[in-house]
Amino acid sequence: MVGLFLLLAAATAIAQVPAAAEPQSQASATASLVIGAGDLIEVAVFDTPELGGKVRVSNTGLVSLPLIGAAKIAGLTTEDAAGLIRTKLMEGGYVKDPHVSVLIGEFATQGVSVFGEVKKPGIYPVLGPRRLLDVLSAAEGLTEAAGRTVTITRRDHAEPAEVVTLTSGAATNPMVLPGDTVVVQKAGIAYVVGDVARPGGFLMQNKEQLTVLQAIALAQGTNRSARIAAAKLFRQTPEGRQEVSLNLKRILDGKDIDQPLQDQDIIFVPTSVFRAAGKRGLEAALQATVGVIIYRR
Repeated sequence: MVGLFLLLAAATAIAQVPAAAEPQSQASATASLVIGAGDLIEVAVFDTPELGGKVRVSNTGLVSLPLIGAAKIAGLTTEDAAGLIRTKLMEGGYVKDPHVSVLIGEFATQGVSVFGEVKKPGIYPVLGPRRLLDVLSAAEGLTEAAGRTVTITRRDHAEPAEVVTLTSGAATNPMVLPGDTVVVQKAGIAYVVGDVARPGGFLMQNKEQLTVLQAIALAQGTNRSARIAAAKLFRQTPEGRQEVSLNLKRILDGKDIDQPLQDQDIIFVPTSVFRAAGKRGLEAALQATVGVIIYRR
């Protein structure tokens, strides 16, 4: 339900963007398409049609064009490829001031790979630029365990992977191109174990951060037998497991900071009934963490 809500909210926000802005962004994305080996391109030279035509890019990234011969265009954008062809025509003395355009008529890789927390991962065919939400909808939306982070890796790897945070803003919906890979990351999980009403793991679906008290509230609070001043936070770090004392009473009284949690954090609330066997109770709770129920909000 949360994944569906995010998709609907983002789609609503995008629908409110002025209609005139869409063609401009679409044209910009098309102009920045990178040509790859195997693509079919269409070259047009204004007033000189015999110098253009459709040609397939070879496995080595070359195309053979009238007069100028072989030109390596794989890895170039369509704009840069047009500029290269224009330069070669001028340097060869064939055309004084040619106006050249290059379009990609057919992509060698026409699918977008969609993986991660989507209901139907797979490769979905697209024939041109598409919006991210269109691609996620093709994969039947997000799973209940999906987070708000989506990574887009471009097919040519010429640019760093783009990380998108799913919100209700128009920036949520960037262009996705044929050959790109989209991965929806899993939501972070914080665990609350020990003397609480509902021990378990809680997905950070609606929040970028979950605080200690928010996690305790999701666990429906501590039991009356809990030693709230002796709680502990366990966090995995590159140096190993870190243990931090949590005085929930001081946090509730506003005397200590209600600190944010990280993915895989564990809050342990001991019980006063087994004060003498506190260490054994702690170890048992930590071992049981792997089998706790994951609650979705």
